Amino acid sequence: MSMIPLADVPDAGFGQDPWWVIGLKVLLVFVFLVVLTLFNIWLERRVVARMQHRIGPNVHGPQGLLQSLADGMKLMFKEDLMPKGVDKVVFVAAPVIVSIPAFLTFAVIPFGPTVKIPFTDTYTRLQITDLPVSVLYVLAIASIGIYGIVLGGWSSNSTYSLLGGLRSSAQMISYEVGMGLAFVTVFLFAGSMSTSEIVAAQGSNQSISLFGADIPIPGWYAFLLFPSFVIYVISMVGETNRAPFDLPEAEGELVAGFLTEYSSMKYAMFFLAEYINMATVSALATTLFLGGWRAPWPISIWDGANSGFWPVLWFVGKMMCFIFFYIWLRGTLPRLRYDQFMKLGWKILIPVAMGWILLVATVRAVGREVDFNRNYLLVAAGIVALIAVITMFLPQKKTEEPTPAAEGDFDAFAGGFPVPPPLVETPSRSEEANRG
Repeated sequence: MSMIPLADVPDAGFGQDPWWVIGLKVLLVFVFLVVLTLFNIWLERRVVARMQHRIGPNVHGPQGLLQSLADGMKLMFKEDLMPKGVDKVVFVAAPVIVSIPAFLTFAVIPFGPTVKIPFTDTYTRLQITDLPVSVLYVLAIASIGIYGIVLGGWSSNSTYSLLGGLRSSAQMISYEVGMGLAFVTVFLFAGSMSTSEIVAAQGSNQSISLFGADIPIPGWYAFLLFPSFVIYVISMVGETNRAPFDLPEAEGELVAGFLTEYSSMKYAMFFLAEYINMATVSALATTLFLGGWRAPWPISIWDGANSGFWPVLWFVGKMMCFIFFYIWLRGTLPRLRYDQFMKLGWKILIPVAMGWILLVATVRAVGREVDFNRNYLLVAAGIVALIAVITMFLPQKKTEEPTPAAEGDFDAFAGGFPVPPPLVETPSRSEEANRG
């Protein structure tokens, strides 16, 4: 395949592709996501097995690669159970509501530059479409998928399922706020909400003049906006209900959460949507913070690294790094308590994100209006952000426990709401045996 410089490639733009090119793109993205899901399930089992000194799947196919396909076939032929008392229409529609948005979000993810379709004279961008507000489109579509989890838990006529669905709605509200705030600084630097333009904005290298020395750094926003990158990574794990934030399906207290009453293909559709959502937030992190499809250093030294179909390889490689990070967290960290999880979102991530936005906006405004070196402000902002992160890990001051009230002075309304009196102490069986 001959490499053509990006400047010499004819670009038809978005919305100018023939119908068969659009259909081909949609088909390729669909096949890519399904195959990627099967591979990620196998990869997760193998990596976690390696961490736990087990073998993992190794029977079906070479190195067990067909194990995920075998599990999918098993779910397809399992009996589809419908519990009594469920809302049948909503119970059946919930997996569909979860699955469809998971595929739709990839419509605005750029996989590469403009390329020539093999065996034709047609040029097209390796992206289905783009919008001036593509990132907001991804957030909106991802928010629709949470309705499927909530409705699935509500329609199951099960207390455990309902609690799992309510937990999911609370997680979505909490961590999507933090995720959206992490994007604001990216918009300020890129000057656009279009995914393709954000990738283009990260194409040039940057340098920081510190004490007379120019320190080169990549143009990726993961380096320039590191606090935003950290906030987004934490938020994306909470948004996708993955360990250690998989509280909507916690086996310890909720059996299986919103999935308790589901089986067969309905269960498989929830499973498929979860792994595709992992790929979606990983692809979005790659696009917004790791330069998208552009080659990393030192591969970027090669002139043809960012032309042809090579950028697809760099994009998928970056995305798989985030998938491995997901698996690493699952095999390493225990599940958080629900109060700890909500406190992390509302009391730490959101205030830190708002403070970081204020600092970045100040730096941008000062740099435009005043002849002043913005690098010193950036360094100061980084130090403040580092101090804020360190304070997260400082132990909190222990609250003094209230002294127990004297016997006979019980006040049912002492805490602001009525509570039942304490149980009367009764002798244990061992005490009764000693007496008699």
